[in-house]
Amino acid sequence: MAATTIIDCDPGNDDAIALLLALASPEIAVAAITVVAGNVGLDHTSRNARAVAELAGHPVPVHDGAVKPLLRPAPDASHIHGDTGLKGATLPPPSRAPAPGSAADHLRAVLRAAPRRSVTICALGPLTNLALALAIEPGIADGIARIVLMGGAIGLGNTTPAAEFNILADPHAAAIVFAAGAPIVMVPIDLTHQAIATAPRIAAIRAVGTAPARLAADLMAGYPPRAKFGFAGGPVHDACAVAYLVRPELMSGRDCRVTIDV
Repeated sequence: MAATTIIDCDPGNDDAIALLLALASPEIAVAAITVVAGNVGLDHTSRNARAVAELAGHPVPVHDGAVKPLLRPAPDASHIHGDTGLKGATLPPPSRAPAPGSAADHLRAVLRAAPRRSVTICALGPLTNLALALAIEPGIADGIARIVLMGGAIGLGNTTPAAEFNILADPHAAAIVFAAGAPIVMVPIDLTHQAIATAPRIAAIRAVGTAPARLAADLMAGYPPRAKFGFAGGPVHDACAVAYLVRPELMSGRDCRVTIDV
């Protein structure tokens, strides 16, 4: 049986692709989506998450979360993702409003009621929502089966020479999450930089012909290649964390001690 999963995200082209993959995968039971400011502001990330879920035919509840990091100014990656967060794609406005209750409160309620180690959190943006929930109620960490997060860099960062965007956006939140005691699978950009949306791959996805496939292709085509890295297309970062939930055997890793430098 698929594990109950909450996806915490900041759509963002690659977050939207990750949502499409998660909602299409029977291996993942997406119970809710929580959103945070990150790639663009919360008004856009909330709208985008709701619109993508509706287009995918899975209108799961979307809870709005933090409008800014714990201590730092609000991040912005609109130069990558466009002003709306979904560069290269146009979606109709969602028909549903955000679900009642904040992201942090929803996470607390679900994890408080959950059996020990039973809920998977797939975190695809800054970790502010999860950090707020854990800071208010540390005991909810017992309900987390694992946190599978896209973030961090072992080698070269993509925002500074050392840092990756999601962790740099709210390092204080990351420090809380990594110290909470829940099992963590970290999917860093060392891995995601191997998942490149090349022209042949985009064409193959578009040829599937469904509305989600066309949207995924548009999002991949709209996501710019990172010229400074010499890539032949944009790296599809966040979908890699979802791919781990679907096909963990595609990846390899090792246990490490990770401390966040704030």
